[in-house]
Order: sequence, then structure tokens, then C-alpha cells
Amino acid sequence: MGIHWWSWQVVVPGLSLVVLVVATHLFVTPLVPTFSVDPNALVIHRINGTYEWNAERDRSCEKEHGAVVYRNATWKADVGCWLSQCGNSSFPIPVVEFWRNSCTFECDGRGVCNKELAQCRCSVGFSGVGCEKVINRKCNKGVTDEQPYGSWGVSVCPGFCDKRTAHCLCGNTTKYPDRPLAEACGFHSKGNTGEIDWTKADTDYIYGNKSYQGWCNLDAEDVHDKNIRVKLPQCDCKYDGQWGVVCESPSESFCINQCNLNGICHQGFCACRKGWYGVDCSVPSYLPPPVQRPKWLPQEAAPDVSDETNRISVASNIMKKRPLVYVYDLPAEFTTQFLQGRHFKFECVNRLYDVDNATIWTENLYGAGIALYESLLASEHRTTNGDEADFFYVPFLQACIVEQGDAAPHLTFQGKYMGLRQYFAGDYSKQIYFHIQQNYPYWNRSAGRDHIWFFPWDEGACSAPKEIWNSMMLSHWGNTNAKHKASTTAYRADNWDLIPPEWRGDHPCYDPAKDLVLPAWKFPDPYPIVQNLSSRHRQDRPTLFYFNGNLGSAYDNGRPEPGYSMGIRQKLAAEFGSQPNKKGLLGRQAVDDVVVQAQRSPQYKLELSKSRFCGVLPGDGWSGRMEDSILSGCIPVIIQDGIHLPFENVLDYESFTVRVAEDNIHNLITILKAINEAQVDSMLAVVRGLWQRFTYHYAVKLEANRQKLKLNKEDLWASVQNSLTGDDAFSTFIHVLEYKLHTDTWRSEMKQPLKNYGVPDNCR
Repeated sequence: MGIHWWSWQVVVPGLSLVVLVVATHLFVTPLVPTFSVDPNALVIHRINGTYEWNAERDRSCEKEHGAVVYRNATWKADVGCWLSQCGNSSFPIPVVEFWRNSCTFECDGRGVCNKELAQCRCSVGFSGVGCEKVINRKCNKGVTDEQPYGSWGVSVCPGFCDKRTAHCLCGNTTKYPDRPLAEACGFHSKGNTGEIDWTKADTDYIYGNKSYQGWCNLDAEDVHDKNIRVKLPQCDCKYDGQWGVVCESPSESFCINQCNLNGICHQGFCACRKGWYGVDCSVPSYLPPPVQRPKWLPQEAAPDVSDETNRISVASNIMKKRPLVYVYDLPAEFTTQFLQGRHFKFECVNRLYDVDNATIWTENLYGAGIALYESLLASEHRTTNGDEADFFYVPFLQACIVEQGDAAPHLTFQGKYMGLRQYFAGDYSKQIYFHIQQNYPYWNRSAGRDHIWFFPWDEGACSAPKEIWNSMMLSHWGNTNAKHKASTTAYRADNWDLIPPEWRGDHPCYDPAKDLVLPAWKFPDPYPIVQNLSSRHRQDRPTLFYFNGNLGSAYDNGRPEPGYSMGIRQKLAAEFGSQPNKKGLLGRQAVDDVVVQAQRSPQYKLELSKSRFCGVLPGDGWSGRMEDSILSGCIPVIIQDGIHLPFENVLDYESFTVRVAEDNIHNLITILKAINEAQVDSMLAVVRGLWQRFTYHYAVKLEANRQKLKLNKEDLWASVQNSLTGDDAFSTFIHVLEYKLHTDTWRSEMKQPLKNYGVPDNCR
């Protein structure tokens, strides 16, 4: 739970894989360990060049030591001990991967076949087993005489409504029919106020008049050469795949794993070329030659025994290590149709592409869902054989549906859902649950306990429907509800307290015994890595404590709600604010080496790297401050009672964080100054050893490889990310699954065929 001001525990990570040894006289200043220590008890021994388990020390490892170092990270003893023995001694096993069945008319060119169920996964605007049904969606809702375009919504349209996507376009009567006419672009403003009049279309601007060609008829050359008026930002290119002043420049759009270069990307949907299937065109209909295999099918697999000419589906033995994860190929209305229906290209994705099709990484905080999905689909831990699978990942793109809630009439969360986005999104989760239960045998055999769902929104799985709570929940918000038993957001649309209890059930937001908190997505900025900011030592960090972020209503542009951040940020500012508030006042205990400011610094990352301790406080639920701290090499100071941070139930947080109780904020500086230099150095060293676990560089490297293949170049971000060799968030997630596979006691109660688990017997 972090180092506390009344008791410290020191961690010293070695350069090689060693067990953590804590001794009372390790430093000049005596320390008080929280457990008895046998200095001679080395848990992990190097034997024949590898690290093997010392069974005699098993008990002392788990009960006497506070942490174990494994692959440069300090783990809780039980997890670290198991991984140190069994993580290094697991071996590949043969797994049958096979593809069978076919779909009606191969989906009539409107979708991609799920060959396991013989059902089509349809592009937006189509549905049905063979994509035979056409779906018409509206752009305008609540149309009346007084409101000829209906009440405002992101999809509101004075032009042509594309009924597949509910996007607003110029239409076939114009010179550029596919040019977007999104939201405010085609409407009048009220006087000089800038306020939009949603009842009056600006037809002169849209279609032109005697003196003006009109937005939908303008040539890009005229705009650039003649300086013709364009309404910006109202008429910018909001839809994916378009750039330029009048959206004249096409680009590649976002798709899952960019279709693995085995298909064509249509704004989020992969139209796979013949012989390839799946949401990202990564499943072949036959086992290709080694050089053509997708990443999840290793080249060491069985030789190609299929008939490439006739593309006959066959079973193939593939050598893989557990844990094996089956990724559901869900109906497209739960996955890619959300991507195709985005009204703002930056929503719910972690990258876009410029006019040269070079990668543009985004700052979208919810991008971890995409990173994890793509990583699983490409990982050698993936299997298409559900009978061999150890875990089942449900790839519901929840961030997409929450961000798009109420954007179009078919996505309204009013009425039944009472304006609650999480209730609305949760109903999709329930529909997916019914789909899985009715179409696959896997849920019922474990009551869903081996299934995994990702709830990336502000308060994580608090709003999960009761039917799926048995599953492993991934989130960014580890609220155990030990203290904060109700919704902590100040934003009503996300308040899960208002969801009917008979729908949600009575579960906590997070159960550390089964769930996992993952790091949030952070833009893969190469410059802090090139400048080695995370490796600054204590002597190069003059600032004692640093926090930069929204501090509430006392400051300009601050959140007005008293409940924002549960009032924690406001308390911190009242004590230590280093920037004058609206009244011109500093915090009561403001000092020079403590920075607490509301105005975002342009040197934010650099200032973090010059600080010893950095604040980790909530916003509307989770914030990304833990990741900011770790990636800058700063010791996180966690001020949120009973709420876990990323990997806190598996990593030894006492070795690299400080926890301060919410009611003890006024003593913050006293607490931090009481931590001696040796302890600070030790914690900084631990952060330096594990910072890559708070990145998603596995997914970033996948994109770097695609860029190399497509454009034959390697940008700075790609070369820097490719240089990283430590475990990232995805590999840490796999480590946790591996541990859970062999230690979750409920698995012994399941009735299933005996499996080859690829570990020594004493690991199970």
C-alpha cells in the first residue's frame, strides 16, 4: 500500500535477478523492517545459468520477505516467488489451431466471416448472419416545425445524412459529395456572439451563392490561392481518413492492427483479402509458410500441410507457452462499427495517420483498450482453440461507446438509461454476455471466472452488470470501496449510484483477489527517453514535491463542483498551493521546493523529472498521474484511500511509493522530509527498474514494424521504442495471467479434460 510515515521498508534492486534482502544495518541510518529477516535466506538460486526454485525456501520466501525482484521489478512475495521459479521453467506445448466452416456467400462483400460460428461480422450499416440486412440510421432526432433539424446532437445535419454511419456529408448534389458537413459547419451563428443557431442552416455557406462557391463546392486550390473564407474550427475534418483545409487530402484511417496488411481499412473495419479472416485479418484459412505467418503463429509451428491452391482449412499443431488467451470475435456492432461511427476521429483510438500515412500518436487517455486488444491479437499467447484456452478476452470497445454516447439518435442514453453513460454502455456488456453464453460453451464451464473484460472509463468496473461480475475486471480505477463506497465522480452522466441496483447488483468496483488495474495509455513520446529523464538521481531532483493539474473552483478555469477529485486536490492546494488562486492567496504551508499549481506547465515532463516526489490524486475517478510520475522517474505519492493503482495487487508498492491518508494531507511535507536519503535513493532505483511496465511499447512496436513494411522508414519514436527491452504493461499482464492460471484455487473445482500446462508439477 506504499511506504508510510511511521514505518519504512527498503528495496535494493540488483543489476541481475536476485532476491530482495532487507537487513537492519543496510544503511548508516538504522531502519525498522516490518518483518523478521533471515539474512541468509536466499530464495532464488542460479543453477546452470537459469534461476531455479529452492523448494526448501518456499515458505520463508512467501512469509518472511516483503518483496521479490523478478525481471527488474519488485513483486509481492507470493507472486514474485512463483514467477521466479515457474516463469523461468515453463516450456512450450503443442496446441491445435484450426479454422473451419464458412459463411453465406462469404458475407456478400459486406463483412468478414467468423468461421467458427459461420456468422458474418458486418461493416457498419449491415447486419444479419450473412450481412443481408440494411440498417438505416438517422442523423437528426426530435424533428419539429420549430426545430427542422431536431434537437442538438453531434450528428445533427443540415445536408446529406449517410444512413450507414449517421455522418453528415455534402451529398450528391454538390461537387464534393463526401466532404464532411459536421455539426456546426452548416449552421448560422447568432449575431456576433458565436453561439450556433441550430434551427437555421447556412445554405449560402454550404452550397454557395453568386459571390461564393460554397463549402461543398470549393476547390482546394482556390482556398489556398485566393484566400477564400472557410469557417474554422467548425468545418474542420472531423471524420477519420481526411485532412486539409477543405478535407481534400485522404489518408489511411485507423483499424485494429491496420488489418495486418492483409486487407483494406474502411474507417475502422477491415475488409480482408481472400484467405484471411478476423477483426484484424490475422486468421488465415490455412497455415501459411513461416515468412507469411502473422505474429501470433510463430515460425516454429508445424510445417505447412494445407493446400494453398484450394485453401483448404486444416488443423495445425503450434508450439506455444501458456497462458493461452482466446479473443472472442464479437459481432461488429460491439467492436468495429463503433470505430466506423466515430464523429471525431480522435475518439477512443491511440493513433491516426497523416496525409503521408505516417503514424500520429494521440493523447487519448482511453487508448489502453486498443493497445491491449491489438497486443493480444498479435501475441504468441493467443489461441483460436477455445478448448485449450486458459482465459477468454471479451474485446468490447467500451471507451468508444461511452465517448459516442448521445452523439447520434441510435446511441442515445436518455429515457431508459436516465442520461447515464455507464448504464447505457453496461447494457451493451450484458448483450455481449448473452451472445457469448448462447453461442459458445466456455462461459458456463467456469461461470465466467476465466473471462476478462476491460472497463477503461473513469470509475472502471463500478457499473458492470451483475451477470459478468465473476470475471476478471481490468480497469484504471482500483476502488476497493473500503472507504469510498459510492460513486466518486462529480459528473452526473457517469454517476453509477443512480444505476438500478437490481441491474448492477451489489458488487464493489474492484476486487484485488481477481481483478487488475492497468496503466492508462500515454503518448509514446521519444524525447523523455532520449533525454533519459526517468534516470535522474536524487541530487538532480531539487523539487521535494510536485503536482500540476486542476485544483478546483478556487483557481481560474478550475472544476466548479465541490465533489471533483473527492475534494482531495482542493485540500492539497489549500495547504501547499504555490500559485495564487482567484483571491491571490498561496497555500497555508507554501514553500519554495513544493510545487502545487493549477496552470499547466509547458515543461511538465521536465519538471516531473526534477522532482523527488510527485502527487497521484484522483480526478473524476482515475487520473494519469501515476503513469506521469513513473515515466519521469519520480516517486509517486498516492493520496486516495482504499483505491489501488496499476498492478498494486501484484507489485510491491511499499518499495517505490508513498501513501498519505486523505485526512493527513496537512502533514505531507513532514512525512516526506522524514524519509532519509538512502530510502529515497532506493525507491528511485526501483522506479528506474520498472518504469517500462507503465508503457504499452509492445503495441507501439507492432505499429513501428508496420510502418517499416509500408513506408520503409523508421521515425524517431519507432527507433526509440524498438530499443526498449524491458517488460511493458502487456507482458506484465501476461505474467499475472500466468500466475493466476496456476494459483487460482477455483480452477481445481472445474470439470475439464486434463491439459498439458507446460510447467513442472510443483508449480501447480
